[in-house]
Amino acid sequence: MNSSPGSKKKSPNVPKIIAVVGPTASGKSEMAVDLALWIEKNGERFNALGAEIISADSRQVYRGLDIGSGKVTEEEKKGVPHWLLDVASPKKIFTAHNYRRLGLKAVNTIFQHNKIPIICGGTGFYVDSLIYSPFLPEVPPQSDLRKELVNLNLEQLAARLKKSDPERLRDIDTKNRRRLERAIEVTETLGRPVPKIERSLLYPTLIIGIKTEREKLNTKISSRWHQWIRQGLIEEVGELHYRKKISWERLKEFGLEYRFVAEYLQGEISKEEMEIRSIKEITRYAKRQMTWFNKEKGIVWVSSLTEAKKAAIEFLQKTTIDEI
Repeated sequence: MNSSPGSKKKSPNVPKIIAVVGPTASGKSEMAVDLALWIEKNGERFNALGAEIISADSRQVYRGLDIGSGKVTEEEKKGVPHWLLDVASPKKIFTAHNYRRLGLKAVNTIFQHNKIPIICGGTGFYVDSLIYSPFLPEVPPQSDLRKELVNLNLEQLAARLKKSDPERLRDIDTKNRRRLERAIEVTETLGRPVPKIERSLLYPTLIIGIKTEREKLNTKISSRWHQWIRQGLIEEVGELHYRKKISWERLKEFGLEYRFVAEYLQGEISKEEMEIRSIKEITRYAKRQMTWFNKEKGIVWVSSLTEAKKAAIEFLQKTTIDEI
């Protein structure tokens, strides 16, 4: 791994971060919890009292988006503290800069607890925002531009972004209107594509990636979708719209699971079509996630918790910046 700039003085307790990343349905949350419990059990060995988890998911920050975001339940947390869950109203936009501000506060608080922060999630942009510096320039909302963009359809928005920042277009969900509009807003306000910045780690960081065979992952995606339906995903979306007054358009911005269920509840597609399209598009999304993570240098790819523990032992037992 790259090393963070700073003092080379030997210290038994150099602040360190672990990130657990991978595509949707790969088992990130379970692995992060198991690692946290294992670190707590072996705390003396690593000079830490345990670990706490920071969610790096762009939908789990919203209250009420539980089943369709794969938000970890109280039972699944197994007593491990989790941060950045349920911190925003689904009626309001929560930006990457909002996430970074709260996330870095969480990192520092966990360090104060003499614990290891474990960043867990599939939103690569959010993971990067907590482990690297510098971050993207902050661009405030542009009301005049937003009034202009609202009149464009998805294809027109994608074409406009392609002209201003084709690299960003390759990584974005082109069915997500809000993200397309925001990407255009940023690049056109800056007057250039978002610059490629030479990044450095804020703290020594081990990035563990969960490696899953494509066919096995696709099976897990399908299985999880049906499980979510049984758990009440359709009812959750209905609750968000009819009781909490979240518009259909806003719900569709929350990603594939919410988009197709919203279309079904509106009578735009059948239940069978909802299922087929959801599984198909979530599978494609998982592929895009892997494209993002494959660009990252230094990820330690693992296929099991045992392999993850082995990587963590090697990382956590190093006690100086030079060693890391």
